[in-house]
Amino acid sequence: MFMDVQAIKLRFGIIGNSPLLDRAIDIARQVAPTDMTVLISGESGVGKESFPKIIHQLSARKHGPYIAVNCGAIPEGTIDSELFGHEKGSFTGAHDARKGYFEVANTGTIFLDEVAELPLSTQVRLLRVLETGEFLKVGSSKVIKTDVRIVAASNVDLPEAISQGKFREDLYYRLNSVPILVPSLKDRKEDIHLLFRKFAADFAEKYRMPALQLDEGAVKLLINYRWHGNVRQLKNITEQISIIEKNRDINTEIMAKYLPQSQFRDLPVLYRREEEKKEISERDLLYKVLFDMKKDINDLKKVVSEILHNEDAVKDLQQNSSQLIKKLYDNIESSSEQMDEVQLHPIQNDMTNEPIQDSEVIEESLSIQDKEIDLIKKALSKHNGKRKNAAKVLGISERTLYRKIKEYNLL
Repeated sequence: MFMDVQAIKLRFGIIGNSPLLDRAIDIARQVAPTDMTVLISGESGVGKESFPKIIHQLSARKHGPYIAVNCGAIPEGTIDSELFGHEKGSFTGAHDARKGYFEVANTGTIFLDEVAELPLSTQVRLLRVLETGEFLKVGSSKVIKTDVRIVAASNVDLPEAISQGKFREDLYYRLNSVPILVPSLKDRKEDIHLLFRKFAADFAEKYRMPALQLDEGAVKLLINYRWHGNVRQLKNITEQISIIEKNRDINTEIMAKYLPQSQFRDLPVLYRREEEKKEISERDLLYKVLFDMKKDINDLKKVVSEILHNEDAVKDLQQNSSQLIKKLYDNIESSSEQMDEVQLHPIQNDMTNEPIQDSEVIEESLSIQDKEIDLIKKALSKHNGKRKNAAKVLGISERTLYRKIKEYNLL
């Protein structure tokens, strides 16, 4: 019998008009007449348990058994016995033989909720049932055939579980013949107030009291809230308010008392990508190199100034000038290497987005040769052209000084 989406929602008590919800119900309706395995995914509390019921009731198996199994609620040591049964004496406490769910649900439907919680050994057994329709009881070597339709559900990201080695990839593809995604409340905000009114009416009837009424601010707060527990959480909070609040008119202040503050916003996490970190690091490094060079040049100018005004400083020139020139040379070499690695762009001021203008750094000559010529000229001028005294001040031989004078055409 054909049923449209609205008729299905009415029959199974599903509330909401979201297109995403209607799409999920429509897929369940279309796949129901087949025997295809269905994997239902969605966050916890969205109502995934309604969909296997829809699939079973609209299928040819509707007169057969329907069994829902919460795989996460069964201890690992007994899960195989629960699903596939066991023989008498197969393990401690097995006083009698027992049929498992797959044997009991023959010709019907089994709903495996939280299927990601199955141990890997049980996943192998389940895969065999899906592929051949056969299984073995615990402690038995007799193969049993079963005709069962399997609908599975999980609130876990199964591809991620596969990458972590917690779920078999071949089993995932066998279960995921037809995927159905049940939307969360944050993706169907238009249904939140509708659901609240339905739950409020149900609890008013159950506890024999007037139904809750929300003002405009409370409705807005309800809709903008991030429902991590989805429909289940919304139902629980509606029941709390229905029982606790004597005032049936609920405003923003009253509603806020029942909504955990940490979930009011669903903002994205701010982060910096690796490329941004790299760009900032290179820019900061470039700043440092330039300002270190500026400092070295200013130190060099200070030493020369002291020489020209203080005769006692002549003795220190030989050591200081050599060290400063070497340091300047090292910085220039370092900056050259960094320039090769960094793709230069105009350095922008973070506050004004205007290029930084530092006339002293830009206009100052960074050539070692220019500085050397300047020092030689000043030393010769200080000693009235006497090369011997100038060479002594500069910390070089008179012969070297003569060669540099010729090289720089200072005669």
